[in-house]
Amino acid sequence: MPDYQTLIDAPTWAFIEKTNASYPENTATLSIADQRAIYDRMCATFDTPYPSGVTSHDQPIAGVPCRVYPGDQPTVLYLHGGGFVVGGLHSHDGVCADIRGATGLTVVSADYRLSPEHKHPAAFDDACAVARALAAKGPLILVGDSAGANLAAATCHALRGHPQIKGQVLIYPGLGGDLTQGSYLTHGNAPMLTRDDVLFYKDIRHDGPAPEKDPTVSPLKDTDFTGLPMTLALAAECDPLADDAPAYAAKLTQAGGRAHSVTEKGLVHGYLRARTSVPRAAQSFARITAAITAFAEARWPFERTGSA
Repeated sequence: MPDYQTLIDAPTWAFIEKTNASYPENTATLSIADQRAIYDRMCATFDTPYPSGVTSHDQPIAGVPCRVYPGDQPTVLYLHGGGFVVGGLHSHDGVCADIRGATGLTVVSADYRLSPEHKHPAAFDDACAVARALAAKGPLILVGDSAGANLAAATCHALRGHPQIKGQVLIYPGLGGDLTQGSYLTHGNAPMLTRDDVLFYKDIRHDGPAPEKDPTVSPLKDTDFTGLPMTLALAAECDPLADDAPAYAAKLTQAGGRAHSVTEKGLVHGYLRARTSVPRAAQSFARITAAITAFAEARWPFERTGSA
């Protein structure tokens, strides 16, 4: 088993401990509404003021509640993490504001419908609807973390070949990898996310077990990886999902696409919230915003620092 005391540095442990301190011991027994409130409060503890010049306002797009951070074109569509159960416009407000601040691009955060009230394909349909509406007006880059990265990839597959979709950045994505091998076992008891957590979230979107070969649920299970945009897929090393990002990038590359993966050493699931407090996370966030900027400029290859 991994020696997390060696792999994970002190600033990252401090982030883990601060995160855990936000959760009551009985969190799992609370209502979904209470769990969402706890998650939003936890995320807010890591927020910093908006960068200078960054503003936001809420407006619906394609019938989906969204938050817009006005800037230049292309537009960045951000799809938040949270296991398809928690998260929304507030939980990732700081992340979106910082992306806007670092890139100067317009960012749109989509408040897609959540499980268990809204089963699949509700979240997927919302992501596709917003992406279509934005792409009808100009070039678009999709970015998401965790469950949101799943939705970003699934949306790119659904809108395959759309000339206005210029790139995607997938941050510690869960893309439907094999739960019986690799990182799902090696990092099955990692801090911040365990294999048991993954199993819980896998099925909660559905009435029964998740379908096995549906690319709208598991993009890695698609049979066609052609016609997809430039892609950066980032994994956290200490995460059950760590193998999904490089596996996905390899499939795109094998199909003739332009894709690159980075495994962020010593980082854990959810590290975006540590972008202002953990040097390793700050470096990864800089990598993310550099890739977004490169995709906006139709530039490939972009800077590829870090480990593949």
